[in-house]
Amino acid sequence: MKTKIFKSGNSLAIRLPKALELTCGPASIHREGGKIIIEQVTETGWPEGFFESVRISRKDFGREKATYKEKSL
Repeated sequence: MKTKIFKSGNSLAIRLPKALELTCGPASIHREGGKIIIEQVTETGWPEGFFESVRISRKDFGREKATYKEKSL
């Protein structure tokens, strides 16, 4: 599927084909390598599946022993 990227003022805009129609409202956009990902933002404010994509699988995450040094004044 092809589309066009064009200038709109000082920004770039893209035409979404009808098959990729989104409802109007807030969206999240980010780059993953050479791809640009556009996702609708849900009522919670996070894109669908966001937390699954950032899930940390290490069992010991956050349990590292912290060491602190006091600074002299």
